[in-house]
Amino acid sequence: MTSEESTAPAISNPALAAALDARGYKSLTPVQAAVVASDAGERDLLVSAQTGSGKTVAYGLALSSTLLGGETRFPAADLPLALIVAPTRELALQVRQELGWLYADTGARIATAVGGMDIRREQRALADGAHIVVGTPGRLRDHLERGRLDVSALRAVVLDEADEMLDLGFREDLELILDSVPPTRRTLLFSATLPREIVRLARRYQKDALRIDTIVENQPHGDIEYRALRVAPNEVELGVVNTLRFFDVGATLVFCATRESVRHLHASLVERGFAAVALSGELSQSERNHALQALRDGRARVCVATDVAARGLDLPDLGLVVHADLPTGPAVMLHRSGRTGRAGRKGVSALLVPYTQRAKALRLIRAAGVDARWSAAPSAEEIRALDRERLLTSFADVEPATPEEEQIAAALLERIGPEATATALVRLARARLPEPEELVDVGPAPDERRGSRERPQRGQREDFARDDRQSDDHERPRRAPRDVDGGDAVWFRLSVGRQKNADPKWLLPLICRRGHVTRSEIGAIKILERESRFEVAAEAADRFEEALKRAPDEEIVIERTDSAGPGPERRSGAKSGPRSRTSPGGKSSYGGKSSYGGKSSHERKPSPDAGSAAGDASAPGDKPPRSTRRRPDFKQKRPPR
Repeated sequence: MTSEESTAPAISNPALAAALDARGYKSLTPVQAAVVASDAGERDLLVSAQTGSGKTVAYGLALSSTLLGGETRFPAADLPLALIVAPTRELALQVRQELGWLYADTGARIATAVGGMDIRREQRALADGAHIVVGTPGRLRDHLERGRLDVSALRAVVLDEADEMLDLGFREDLELILDSVPPTRRTLLFSATLPREIVRLARRYQKDALRIDTIVENQPHGDIEYRALRVAPNEVELGVVNTLRFFDVGATLVFCATRESVRHLHASLVERGFAAVALSGELSQSERNHALQALRDGRARVCVATDVAARGLDLPDLGLVVHADLPTGPAVMLHRSGRTGRAGRKGVSALLVPYTQRAKALRLIRAAGVDARWSAAPSAEEIRALDRERLLTSFADVEPATPEEEQIAAALLERIGPEATATALVRLARARLPEPEELVDVGPAPDERRGSRERPQRGQREDFARDDRQSDDHERPRRAPRDVDGGDAVWFRLSVGRQKNADPKWLLPLICRRGHVTRSEIGAIKILERESRFEVAAEAADRFEEALKRAPDEEIVIERTDSAGPGPERRSGAKSGPRSRTSPGGKSSYGGKSSYGGKSSHERKPSPDAGSAAGDASAPGDKPPRSTRRRPDFKQKRPPR
């Protein structure tokens, strides 16, 4: 339903017109108006429309003339007259519900055939007779092959969300169903997108189809606001908590990549006090129905789900979609986001972007053709400030008290006074709210121009190309050499050095993980005897140190230091022979035999992790320690046998 008036033609069937009026329809959506227009007639239809644009009601209206003709009621049910194929159980049941109220006054009998339901009950419903059958491809094929579904009298076939059915691997089932129905039937194909496979399927099974496209080219869904929220890689779960608390909408859908992620995040949210349910492929149909019913009646406000489990969901008051794991592609991103912003209502689609996946997020946003607003994930301070405003607003709209409530209020005021009463009321209201999480600030957002759906200008193409060449997991460092003495970098020390095979190849990822920084914000790394020192960009040093304080205690200590380390090191006995100094493993650090009988460094096998870079961090003689970020993994030379 839309609030704007439409020039849609009047509904010819009075029963359907009455049903729309009783439902509160003042006008038709663009796709609904297009399918009942005079040029559509009884032709096959190939329709592409945005998710949430009212496609179910649209093909319900389009089928009325084919199934009823000029009549207002169906005759006695015998063989099915229409077959509607949907990709998932939830969508099929939703279609059954929508057509139920639309055809309520026509005497239509609607049967379902979906996987996970009682197949014997479905068999009895088909044997008793039905005018319309709604089902999923696998279960419909099963009934066809067993002779339980007679399609010889079909007048129309509808493929709902055809692109999703192909994505889920139902091509063979769809082709078998379409090959079994009478060639004179009417075929209606509805899809949010029309990729090449859908067009090929339409050409094979449709005749003189009318193409209806209500999606404006390169125009995103106008009712969805896209937000890209920066988080540290190990704080995505905390970012979800703060995002849910910040927006505080009626219902939220949180997407995860795997079933295990759904289980973990759902348990974490419930532990924190959120009214949450989970949806994944491992749940039974009964469990899924209970979870969805809890969302519809308001007992739960958050649903954590995988992409497959959430396909076809239509939840009331769904105002927020959170991508806890980034989508695998732009189509998945649009399908996820399309769960909100439906039927004229506004919605928010929030992507949680770890700094290690910024390049991937930028490519997704550009490929999807949407404008995303970049910002840090909501902080605990922002959420507490919003809580205060919401609390004051809720108290301002209190309904008049009943006599019993007035007596209780008067007793409280007399016993503990007005200030204590107000304090108790505030504490009671806050006790129901999950506590926001303290997040590490991961730095400024990337250039918002790169996340825009606009095409880059000529001078910007190199920047776009460079971003596209980046790995999805790590950003390439693009740092000019830093002037250490100029004060634009801060030195830190690590409690490992050459004695423990320290090497930039494993120190650099450790530093980035512990301090929530990118490689481009790390400068020179110096490997010393018992410790290592490295540079951090001055603008990232404070948040780097703050992240170290929040990190759990680990064996390797990282702390700020005042300098790059001691001056040029000289190996003791460099001219008279190597000094016998043992490493923790009892082996000499420089060469020769250790005083404990360990093997010399030439005799022992080099560490597969450290390579030779750790041993070469200081050159022989009077040369100072080398400063480097990475070194080539030179093979250690062995003495001739």
